Amino acid sequence: MSDVIHLLPDHVANQIAAGEVVQRPASVIKELLENAIDAGAENIQVYIKEAGKILIRVVDDGVGMSLTDARLSFERHATSKIKLAEDLFQLQTKGFRGEALASIAAIAHVELKTRRENDEVGTCIKIEGSEITSQEACVTPRGTSISVKNLFYNIPARRNFLKSDTVETRHIVDEFQRVALAHPAISFSLVHNSGELFQLPGTNFRQRITNIFGGKTNEKLVPVNEDTEILKISGFVGKPEFAKRSRGEQFFFVNDRFIKSPYLNHAVSAAFEGLLKEKSYPSYFLYLKVDPKSIDINIHPTKTEIKFDDEHALYAILRSAIKHSLGQFNVAPVLDFERDPNLDTPYNYENKPVATPQVEVDRNFNPFKNEYQSNRSFAPTFKKETAPWESLYTGLKNEEVETDVDLKQIEFESEEVTGNLFGATRVEENQNSTFQLNKKFIISTLKNGMLVIDQHRAHTRILYEELLKSITVSAAVSQQLLFPLVLQFTQQEIALLKGIKESLEQTGFIFSEIKSDSAEITGIPTSISESEVEMLLEQLLADFENEVPGSNFSQTDLLAKSLARSMAVKSGNLLNATEQQHIVNGLFACKEPSLTPFNKPVFITLPVEELEKKFM
Repeated sequence: MSDVIHLLPDHVANQIAAGEVVQRPASVIKELLENAIDAGAENIQVYIKEAGKILIRVVDDGVGMSLTDARLSFERHATSKIKLAEDLFQLQTKGFRGEALASIAAIAHVELKTRRENDEVGTCIKIEGSEITSQEACVTPRGTSISVKNLFYNIPARRNFLKSDTVETRHIVDEFQRVALAHPAISFSLVHNSGELFQLPGTNFRQRITNIFGGKTNEKLVPVNEDTEILKISGFVGKPEFAKRSRGEQFFFVNDRFIKSPYLNHAVSAAFEGLLKEKSYPSYFLYLKVDPKSIDINIHPTKTEIKFDDEHALYAILRSAIKHSLGQFNVAPVLDFERDPNLDTPYNYENKPVATPQVEVDRNFNPFKNEYQSNRSFAPTFKKETAPWESLYTGLKNEEVETDVDLKQIEFESEEVTGNLFGATRVEENQNSTFQLNKKFIISTLKNGMLVIDQHRAHTRILYEELLKSITVSAAVSQQLLFPLVLQFTQQEIALLKGIKESLEQTGFIFSEIKSDSAEITGIPTSISESEVEMLLEQLLADFENEVPGSNFSQTDLLAKSLARSMAVKSGNLLNATEQQHIVNGLFACKEPSLTPFNKPVFITLPVEELEKKFM
């Protein structure tokens, strides 16, 4: 029998590695940015077209590469970052696996231009699907420029799995922000389809956060600083009153590398315990410095997860540092047993003798003097004080009340006790009545059983169909606000808001002005209150960021779904009989009452037969 195990060709192995390293255009951005930072770049420009599907270009002013290094950089497991296995536990750089450029070149058309400072000319290499098509000298500035064109051109199945341009652009912006936040001293820029999204000069941590998330972010930040033997913490957390309904502004950086850690995230949430509203998440930008020997970075292909030696100690230090900062800046209440300095005696009163207080009395004052002067007869008169209610009956005994009403024709309500406990009318109403169970379900009767309705899902279905009709017909009613409502948003949220502005106006919103970091609202739908607008729009934009419709969903449909879910009555809200009946009637007037817009069941029926079986 012949042998069955054989070595894979290099181009096949590179495509397999690309499946781990390059998942979408944002993965290419991340790898190329990290290489530019490791090259010592001070200015990095990123250019993308059609969300990176057509072109990704990263230009830096780093040290550049020689001809040999440029050629060798596209080989598998070729890297300048490590030499020995022990170096894996003392990493100070970003990329070290040596698979990034080889994986990218296996699934795209790549053009590399690079030059070192002392070289007269640079090197230009073109690769298509791991095959070098040309290599020649060229004139190029110091540093490196890499252009990645037609991503996944030779793997159409992977290309079909990519989302819409808006979704992929959002992932690129996320990766760009993570790298830019970790390295505030480096200047970054991002250009998409000839439109500049970011222009970030080199600065400090706080200013970099403000430049990315808007100028109003500065007043929301509380500094956090702690220096211990095993961990050094610096950065900022957001004030509790500015907590959002999504986890968008949550960043951990360990040794200048963005990571995801549910365990450390729980430590932050524990520090905010009792300060946040329900289902609200705090913002944080925390930079952690630890000994490289105490962490293992190489446990995930994208290197966004890290294994720590002592997570429990990090948890306790992080939680305590944040609680201390919140108390130090009077964001959270603290216990202070020191004396109040306002009660101390001022210095200029320290040696001053104590004086006895003097009370002056007018001994000639007579409160009855004016009364006796106005009364000529000195005979005392006493006025009988009456209660206020007695004045209502003044004159009833001596005066007749004139009225046109014939008291004999007035019929009084009978107090006769009938055989029915609530009367005939109550019995008829009770036959169609509903009641609420556990402030979550509406129970109603059927001819052959019982109907159990989820109030939140039912109301979501009702609002969804109403919103679809309003957006389509443009017949929504708006209520004008007495004072305009100004809400702050990031640049990405403003871009999304402009895209759905017309549809929002058809639901009842009126925008008087949309700036680069804020929106002014002068009218809102009649079905929501002014206090709910900010929360509703935040949830709506978060839904669009994560679930932007592709070819299968329309913008109108997603807008109606998101608004309906946010505006619907929640579980735990107490409903009176009229509100319960309104939901029941509205639900069965819908075209599809049995399912929510998210294809979840709205109600169930319990036949009498099933109920009888329970008593057997």
